Amino acid sequence: MTTSTLPTRTTFCWPVVLPSMALVLALLMFSIFSPGDTEQIFISSKTWVTQYFSWFYTLAVAGFVILLLGIAMSRYGKIRLGPDDAEPEFRFSSWIAMLFAAGMGVGLMYFGVGEPIQHLIAPPTAAIGTPAAAREAMLMTFFHWGIHAWAIYAVVGLVLAYFGFRYNLPLTIRSGLYPILKQKIHGPWGHAVDVFALCGTIFGIATTLGYGVMQLSAGLSHVTGWDFGGIHMQLGLIVAVVVLAGLSAASGVGKGVRILSEVNLLLAIALLAFVLIAGPTLYLLGAFSENIGNYLANIVQLTFRNFTYEAANSEGWYQGWTILYWAWWISWAPFVGMFIARISRGRTIREFIIGVLVIPATFNFLWMTVFGNAAIWIDTNVAMGALSASAGNVDALLFAFLDYLPWAGFSSALAIVLIAIFFVTSADSGALVIDNIASRGNPKSPVWQRLFWAVILGLVAGCLLTAGGLKALQAMTIVAALPFAVVMILLCWGLLKGLRADELHSRQKLSHASNFWNGKQWRKRLAQILRQTDQADVHRFFAETVTPAMYLIEQELTQRGVKAQVQFIDADTMQLVVEQDQLRDFVYGVKCTQQAVPDFALANEALPLSSQPVTFEPTTYFVDGRKGYDIQYFTEEELLADILKQYERHLSLSLNADAALLQHAPSHR
Repeated sequence: MTTSTLPTRTTFCWPVVLPSMALVLALLMFSIFSPGDTEQIFISSKTWVTQYFSWFYTLAVAGFVILLLGIAMSRYGKIRLGPDDAEPEFRFSSWIAMLFAAGMGVGLMYFGVGEPIQHLIAPPTAAIGTPAAAREAMLMTFFHWGIHAWAIYAVVGLVLAYFGFRYNLPLTIRSGLYPILKQKIHGPWGHAVDVFALCGTIFGIATTLGYGVMQLSAGLSHVTGWDFGGIHMQLGLIVAVVVLAGLSAASGVGKGVRILSEVNLLLAIALLAFVLIAGPTLYLLGAFSENIGNYLANIVQLTFRNFTYEAANSEGWYQGWTILYWAWWISWAPFVGMFIARISRGRTIREFIIGVLVIPATFNFLWMTVFGNAAIWIDTNVAMGALSASAGNVDALLFAFLDYLPWAGFSSALAIVLIAIFFVTSADSGALVIDNIASRGNPKSPVWQRLFWAVILGLVAGCLLTAGGLKALQAMTIVAALPFAVVMILLCWGLLKGLRADELHSRQKLSHASNFWNGKQWRKRLAQILRQTDQADVHRFFAETVTPAMYLIEQELTQRGVKAQVQFIDADTMQLVVEQDQLRDFVYGVKCTQQAVPDFALANEALPLSSQPVTFEPTTYFVDGRKGYDIQYFTEEELLADILKQYERHLSLSLNADAALLQHAPSHR
């Protein structure tokens, strides 16, 4: 009788995991044993970053938006994320639900009421307590939760999906740098990029988990009357969420994450509809229209505005809100971007960009209008400033707002369930994505690795909450996002290079010689293909093929009363000229052109035509400015057919009144 044991198996990429875990562990130990110093260091680092790099965040995010819109409107938008025959893996509704749940869930619940009310009592430029302050509060909320946030996600998601599914590279951040680093992505540079992505993702998700657990504890205290606000209760909630997230992550994207995402979206729509109907409905519908118009009218100015010309308090507001958001979204970009990429195989780039930018942002706008404008209206007309007075306690502000609506107990309980599911969804999809980075996109990672990362997320969130609460989490987010913002710019550059190569690949047509070729003399054709052509070969082609063909055409045209002449310009150039009165002459020219062989081809022995640094080709030219083409594989009969084809085209254009303008213009030679 023999016994066997299951081997311990891991798909970890240790050059990525070990440095990442060392950084995370050092942070955790420092936070546990010196929480006061940790908070001070985080706050000081945040101050330094916002003071010196706010402009960088502003321009980077603006560039992401412009790049995506440009790609969507360009010919690149038709490229599919995968082979040309790939079909979307998930139906459209499931795709949108997973986008929404992974990208914004907990934040919408936390800031849906909190941000508009806080902007209302401390607007960046408007006078406090005025209608202008309410309008500006909603404008800035839309700005922070609109297409700019989703553009940050979409950049990373598009890069990963494109290189992962189109170039068939691992679904990791380093793959986006393939056009820049080539095979070096598998070495130290690629490992460093994934270390940045892994650490940034852990800290970004930890920040969101911090928001979620604080609001969840406040909601439970509000509904039950028990005290869930202590750090021990908050840590207990984190443990509970990590357990549930681990169970969901273990089931994979197609089951647990997808099901939770769809349930999330349905519950969110139910809560949204309740507030819309129970609140000032007509006011909210009107506000939605005006908020959209105000946002679109100011989007360009908002994109580049950093309050350089405003008072110092406005600049501080900008750094404390907008820059925090941009850093938060950037720190989440590896997580959400990779998750979006994972679920987007088979969609076109245009569909991806429009879907990711427009649909979730539109839902965010509706959500912020219903909750934010309802809270402003209640605070102004019903609560008489009570919500504004409690704006400092953002954790409980949503539940204080729901108390002013009918069925407050039911709606608060629904909100708690929704926060909890959002919380679990963020953690479980985060564990899946982090494991994907740590294992270089290996699809066969063992379940225990996902559970391991879920535990790490809980530990980081708990330690940072213990070290300094939300301020420490926010500060760490801004600091961790800075190096990855630089990586994102490099990803954009790599994406453009990849798209350009893709387009050239798809536009590459068969040579003109192949249009005539019937497969005869294939051995001779193959020998020519595998041999690097020199100048003597081209001169021989001139003598044996081009010159006889042109003289035959000249002779036939002359016999029919048409003025034609073969001209030898020099040893490397000859042409057939057919004279035409009052019109541009027809010219079919052939010249010997020199082409440089790329360095990578010279270094690759497997490629033909790579023994010398240059190769020579017999290339056509035309006096109307059209680009010529290589004719080295033509037989004499095929060259005769090509000359007559071009001459027939010339005559057809000469008889076309719409083309007459160019036909009368001077020749290019």
